[in-house]
Formats: sequence, structure tokens, C-alpha cells
Amino acid sequence: MADAHRVVSRAEWLEARRRLLTREKDLTRARDMVAEERRALPWLRVEKSYVFEGPDGKESLADLFAGRSQLVVYHFMYPLDWAEACKSCSFWADGYDGTLPHLAARDVTLVAVSVSPYSRLDAFRRRMGWRFKWLSSAGSDFNRDFGVSFTPDEIASKAKLYNFGTQPFQVSEAPGASVFARGGNGEIFLTYQCFARGLDPLNPAYQLLDLVPKGRGEAGLSYPMEWLRHRDAYEK
Repeated sequence: MADAHRVVSRAEWLEARRRLLTREKDLTRARDMVAEERRALPWLRVEKSYVFEGPDGKESLADLFAGRSQLVVYHFMYPLDWAEACKSCSFWADGYDGTLPHLAARDVTLVAVSVSPYSRLDAFRRRMGWRFKWLSSAGSDFNRDFGVSFTPDEIASKAKLYNFGTQPFQVSEAPGASVFARGGNGEIFLTYQCFARGLDPLNPAYQLLDLVPKGRGEAGLSYPMEWLRHRDAYEK
């Protein structure tokens, strides 16, 4: 691999690294500014009631906050006709599963929601050893109302319905994250959503791959995440 890169003296390497550091600092400042704009977005009141099924039985959206004022819902792809949960969403789950105590310390609850029945979600969660709360939205309009569920006709039409109407999606369920806040009087507000590449910051493995010489190594694949497997399905 070294043959493909220029090898230089330490002085030259430091000069090149400092040039890149300037750009990295620009990116950090830009990211901080975007984060501030994100927090300043207006809020949307959630008027509709939703019921989920999870390890504690039937729960409302308000119940999912678990006594905290902020809630992150990861929309986990697990359509009814799939034998396993989405490998890409599982890749993300491997990363955020360990964050739960840290988020709780900052007044944040994180859960995952899918359309499949709870029994299937719980079985897959146990297989993967995850600790986050995973709930079924079966029988409700939750996934559709929050932009991650599409009808066969919508898929066939290739209408741009996903990611705030900017792109089509080819299967019935899509990934995303929805952030909610709870007011002092119990009202619930949608404060932020992200989809597609907007979910990248939630994946620590991708952040690490961006540091190494080969990067994500997805160029030339039939689709970027063709290489990916559930973490217990890689060849030993």
C-alpha cells in the first residue's frame, strides 16, 4: 500500500499535516456552526397519539422519554418480509448501543423503532447482544408520518419522498433519526430529523475508517455497503 503514496521526510510530513490541520479546523468550526443552527430550528408540535409495543408492554411516545426531556428515535429498518433486521441499521446500532449511559447523563433517551412485531425485534436484539430499547410501531402510522415508510405504489413511482422529498427509496422501510423534546406541560415536539448520509455522525466505525489510508473502501462496489455483514456473520 505504501507504494501508492509519496514517502517524505518528517519535516515534509509535518508541513503537509499542518496544511490539512488548517482545513480540519475549518471543518470543525463549520460543524459547530451547523450544530448551533440545528439546535435553533423551530419546533413542530406532535399532535397525534402513537402506541408502541416493547419490553414494558404498550407505551405511548411520551412514555419513551423515560422521565427525560429529550428523546432520539432511530428508525431501524426491519420490514415484515425480511428474515433479518437491516445489516446497515445493525452497523449503526453496534455504535450507538454503548452510548446509552452517557446520553442519559445528559437528559437524553435513545430508542429504536421498527414496524416488525416486538417478538422479532427482541429475538434479534438478543442475538446481537444490544442493550437499547427496541419497540414495534406495528399498527400505527408512526413510521409513515415521520418519513421512513412507503407504499408499493410510491416505490414503483420513484417519487422523491425520502429525505425531505429529495430522493426516492427502493424498499418499504428507510433509515432515519427523529429527535423529540418534551415541554413542562407534557407537550411533545419534533425538533430535528436526519436521513441518508445525515446519519453518518451516528456511526463511529465510519468515523474511524475515514482516518485510515484505505478509507471506507467502497469505491467499485455494486453499492457502497455491499461489503457489510451483521457483526456475527463475518468469516472468522
